[in-house]
Amino acid sequence: MNALETTTTIGVSIAVPEPYGRLLQDRRAGFGDPAAYAIPTHITLLPPTDVGCAELPAFRRHLAQVAAQGHPFPMRLRGTDTFRPLSPVVYVRLAEGAAVCADLQEQVRSGPVARELQFPYHPHVTVAHGIPEAAMDRAQRELADFAAEWTTTGFALYEQGGDGVWRKMREYPFAAEVPTVPHQQAVPVPREATRL
Repeated sequence: MNALETTTTIGVSIAVPEPYGRLLQDRRAGFGDPAAYAIPTHITLLPPTDVGCAELPAFRRHLAQVAAQGHPFPMRLRGTDTFRPLSPVVYVRLAEGAAVCADLQEQVRSGPVARELQFPYHPHVTVAHGIPEAAMDRAQRELADFAAEWTTTGFALYEQGGDGVWRKMREYPFAAEVPTVPHQQAVPVPREATRL
């Protein structure tokens, strides 16, 4: 953010962790989406919003309060769907964690940066946006078996630079401790390894 600028574009999201984040980003680029490497793989809590730079300190304090009341929760992605024809988007579905995301985004939007939504909130991970229909079909088909699980421990504030790239400004970890038994994806054991 330039000192002379009076407004900036921000967003709040939950990052999809590695190795899933990079994998989905690479696949998105492979489908021909030019925005793939400008947008970290994520689940949106506050969509791109123009704000006055003077508003940011209060908004950061608000995000810290939201995070302080939050608790780690399991997130599970499975399969694909689309918002077409309403919106040219193919996405990976949330099989678990959607209700918590919906609650979080309401809390985030209830602070000093209020934002009305263009569409009803539907948490998802975009894997193709605004590209030719054949490429959208391919994305929906080729990621239909995609699955990932992890424990979400917080969210982050991002800023869009003049080059169109989204960069993390600050992370907001939930104040509560991570559960003693983390909810992580099990690594499949090859069949050969299970034979006696």
